[in-house]
Amino acid sequence: MDTRNLDLGLLVTLEVLLAERNVTHAARRLNLSQPALSARLARLRDALGDPLLIPGQRGLVPTQRALELMQPLHEALEGVRRVVERGATINPETLRATAVIAASDYVQYALLARYSVALRAEAPMIRIAWRALDVMALTTQLERGEVDLALATPEHAPAAMRQRRLFEEEYVVVARHGHPAVRGVLDLDLFCALDHVVVSPQGGGFAGPTDAALEAIGRRRNVALSTSGFLIVPEIVSRSDMIALIPRRIADGCSDRVQVLGPPLPIPGFVIASIWHERTTSHPAQSWLRDRLAALAQG
Repeated sequence: MDTRNLDLGLLVTLEVLLAERNVTHAARRLNLSQPALSARLARLRDALGDPLLIPGQRGLVPTQRALELMQPLHEALEGVRRVVERGATINPETLRATAVIAASDYVQYALLARYSVALRAEAPMIRIAWRALDVMALTTQLERGEVDLALATPEHAPAAMRQRRLFEEEYVVVARHGHPAVRGVLDLDLFCALDHVVVSPQGGGFAGPTDAALEAIGRRRNVALSTSGFLIVPEIVSRSDMIALIPRRIADGCSDRVQVLGPPLPIPGFVIASIWHERTTSHPAQSWLRDRLAALAQG
């Protein structure tokens, strides 16, 4: 074993390979081509005198030596990162970073356009990848660095993750222009009598917060259709006599197609928070991105 040939870049490569256990995924995280990554792995094997990772049925399998190195290596590199990042200042105009943000279709609709345009103006060399929110996989994605930031309701935040409140949303009723029964006002009896569209993110559900609020006062509504996302709802409503409750940020964006009315009974809204892993808390670029997102969301 000749550690004189090891440098910080090779150690970071080993850390990512041990986390991903897949050459394609590791190369993407490191912004390297697969041949370049394979060359680095060869240098690591030569320097450490061990295969480190060997092909398996589901990607690369770490050797015993690699497993022994994993935790000390991570701790050592985290120490280096803390030293390097301490006191670092950010100049957005020259900041080079790539961030992956996971969010639902609603949150992307509410924030993506404004956030992306603002970032391009302030930090033109930052790249943002938006991806669908997968609540069940979120912990693993944040731990493995597959997602840098998630935007979701606080109850979906994994217990070990950091979070920050971004904004509060309210529900409003939408009905098509020219609806034969809805002419700018909506009382409780009419609300319950009309057919409703509901959103069930997991698919197949026909009840939500509105039904719980109605049940509390001894009323029910007629749910005729369930969808998995909010964005299609205004289109459905604009072409039918069904009504729906959707977040105000979506409704305000399609008021040319639908009437927007207050619900005839109190319906609890929800909060959207940013969620991230502890390891990125002190990272200057990630911290700047989170702060900028919070400012835009609350502005």
